[in-house]
Amino acid sequence: MPDDHNRTPDTVVAVRARPAWHISRRSFLAAPAGLLFAQITGRPLDLSSHERRRVLRAADRYLSEPPVTITSASSPRSAGGKHDYFSEGDYWWPDPANPDGPYIQRDGMSNPGNFVAHRHALIRLSLHVPALAAAWVIARDRKYARHAARHLRAWFMDAETRMNPHLLYAQAIQGRVTGRGIGIIDTLHLVEVVRAITVLEEDDLLPRDLREGVRAWFDRYLTWMTTHEYGLAERDAKNNHGTCWVGQAAEFARYTNRADVTAFCRERFVTVLVPGQIAPDGSFPEELRRTKPYGYSLFNLDAMATVCQILDPSGARDSGLGARQSTAGSQEPGRQRSPDSRPRSPEPRATPGRSLWHFETSDGRGVRKALAFMFPFIEDKSRWPYEPDVMYHDEWPVRHAALLFGGLALDVPEYIALWKTLEADPTADETIRNYFIRQPLLWAGRVEIR
Repeated sequence: MPDDHNRTPDTVVAVRARPAWHISRRSFLAAPAGLLFAQITGRPLDLSSHERRRVLRAADRYLSEPPVTITSASSPRSAGGKHDYFSEGDYWWPDPANPDGPYIQRDGMSNPGNFVAHRHALIRLSLHVPALAAAWVIARDRKYARHAARHLRAWFMDAETRMNPHLLYAQAIQGRVTGRGIGIIDTLHLVEVVRAITVLEEDDLLPRDLREGVRAWFDRYLTWMTTHEYGLAERDAKNNHGTCWVGQAAEFARYTNRADVTAFCRERFVTVLVPGQIAPDGSFPEELRRTKPYGYSLFNLDAMATVCQILDPSGARDSGLGARQSTAGSQEPGRQRSPDSRPRSPEPRATPGRSLWHFETSDGRGVRKALAFMFPFIEDKSRWPYEPDVMYHDEWPVRHAALLFGGLALDVPEYIALWKTLEADPTADETIRNYFIRQPLLWAGRVEIR
C-alpha cells in the first residue's frame, strides 16, 4: 500500500466526469470512494482528506487511553457474573405507586437511574477501535493498529477482562425479567468494530493468535444470536430491532465466513424487512408510531442502509439478486422455517437482476424509496410533518451513513453533499447510542491518490 502519511489535506482526486452516472459492478468494487464520487458528480472528493483532521485528532487522543471493558463495573441488579454484559431497559422506571415493585414503562423517556456502564464501555470500544483503524488507513502508522489490538485482546481474549459471547442479561427490567432479546440491539456498536478488524487484518497488522481468538469469539456470538430464544425473538421484531439483528448477523457472518447466515440475511431483507417495515411512500410506520418518530426513522434508515452496504456494497443492478428469492438454500441457519415467519403480502416482485439497493416490492417499497422519503426532512427538519420526538429532537440529524452509502450506491450526489454538511461527532448520549457508523473510510473504500 502507498504511504499516505505526508499527504496534505487539500490533495484531491482529479477525475473527468463520465457522461453517464451508472457504474459497472467491477468498476465500483475496484474504485476508491473519492473516484466514484467524482465519476458520479463531476466533482472530486477525497474522502481521506475530508476525514483526515477529524480522525487523527480523535485517534491521537485515544492512544493515551487504555482499554476499558465490562469487567471494570458491575451492578447488584445483574443476574450475571463479572464477564456478562448487563444493561437495563431504557424506558422502564420505578412505579410511584409501588416503589419497591416491578418497574413500569414510559415509552421514549430514558431512566437516568439505569445501569449504563457496560453500554458506555461498549460504545467507547466502538469509538476507539474504528477511529484507530481509520487513522491507520490515513497515516500508515502502526502505532494506531497496535493500540487497537490492545482493545481487541482485552475485550475478546484476556481471561481477566473479556466479555462472554452472549447477551443473556441485556435490557433487563427490574422486578420483571433478568434479560430480553431486545437487548441484542446493544451490540449493534460491534458492527463497525468488526469492520475495523477486517481492515487491520487485510494489512496483516494483527498477530495470528489475536485474529483467531477474536474471530472465534464472534463465531460463538453469532451462533448464540441465531439459535437462542432471545436472538430469535429479536430477529422477529417488526421494527428497527429486527433490522439491527440482520445488520449484526450479516456483518458478523461476513467476518466469520458463515455463508448460511449471509444467505439468510439477504433473503430476510427482501422478504421481511422491506415489505414489513417500509410503507409504499417510503416511511417507516412502526417508527412513526413511537414517541420519537424522527430519531427512530433516521436510526432505522441507517440500519437498513448498513444492511445493504454489508450485503451489496456495490449497489450494482447486475448483482444477480432476484427481487424474489427462492427459499431453497437460504433458510434460517440450523432451523426449519416457520410458515408464518414473514409477511405474506405484498409479495416481492419477481424482477431478476435487482440489487438490495434497487430492490422494490410490487407496490414500490424499498430502501431507495425510504431514502427519498427521509431526505427532505434531513435537509430541513422543520418540514417534518409528524410529532416531534419527546426527547432529543434537537439533536438530530447527524451525519447519517445512509446518505453516504445510498448516495454512492444509487448515484445521488445530493445525498453525499448533504452528508458532508452534517455533524460527524455528536455529544448527546442518546444520539451517540443510536449513531453506530462513524468512520466512512472503513466502509466506502480506501482513497489512494496517485
